[in-house]
Parts: sequence; C-alpha cells; structure tokens
Amino acid sequence: MSEPATLDPTDRAILDLLRENSRRPLREIADAVGLTVAPVQRRIARLEKLGVIERYTVRINHGRIATGIEAIAELRFQGPHDIATIMDFVSGIPEVEEILTLAGDPDALLRLRVDGVEHLRRVVARLRSEGPAMSTRTLVILEEWNRASSG
Repeated sequence: MSEPATLDPTDRAILDLLRENSRRPLREIADAVGLTVAPVQRRIARLEKLGVIERYTVRINHGRIATGIEAIAELRFQGPHDIATIMDFVSGIPEVEEILTLAGDPDALLRLRVDGVEHLRRVVARLRSEGPAMSTRTLVILEEWNRASSG
C-alpha cells in the first residue's frame, strides 16, 4: 500500500464539492475554490491518479422507484477472523450493498437491500448459518439523511 496522499485545503474543498455532486461542472468547482478551470482539472486528475478519487457514482433514492427494505446487520465474530475471509463471504451475497469492518462491538456492519421481510429473514439466516458470524442483530432503516445529498 502506498503512502496516504497529502491534501491541501483546496483539494479537500474540491473533494467535498464532488462528494455532494460528482457531476458538478468544473466551472462551478473552480468558482467555488477560487481557481480557474485548468488548475481544478489538473488537481482532479492528480487525485484520481493517486487513488484518492476511485470512481464516480450515483446515489439512488430507492424509496422513489421501488418497494423494498433497507437494513443494517450487525455481525459479531468469535475470536480473530481474517478480514479478507469475511469480505469474501459477504461479497458473495448480492443483497449486501456495503460492509464496514469495525474496531469494537459489533465487528462489522452490513447494509442490506431486500424485497421484503421474508427476503430479509432468508438473508439473515444465511449470514448466521453459512458465514463466520457468531451472532447478528438486524436494524431496519426507516429514513436516511447524509451530508452529501442534503445539498
């Protein structure tokens, strides 16, 4: 793994603007950070090359397009477990949209998207029976807020 990138306040401001809207026009970013378009474009290219910006993506409001349930599953493991093994297992479950491994209790959090309660039950049963988790706790998400989409 390479050394962490050193970012100045302008780099951080550019990242914040892109986090809010990855399709934000370069002119708008340049105006916001007090530069012209060319230096902003070079900075973004540098951040991409350094791996600070890994990809551009879209945040979908699933509540606007489909029914379903989004949930967080807390996982606890007995004894030390190789994170790669955990990631391998979890990445094979299509309902898992995100995993966070943690220092503390629980050991990991999974963000799940399922069609309904029965589907959620099956996914949680799979996590308990096939994976390295000693125990789970599942929380259903009712509403979501995040800084990037609060505009």
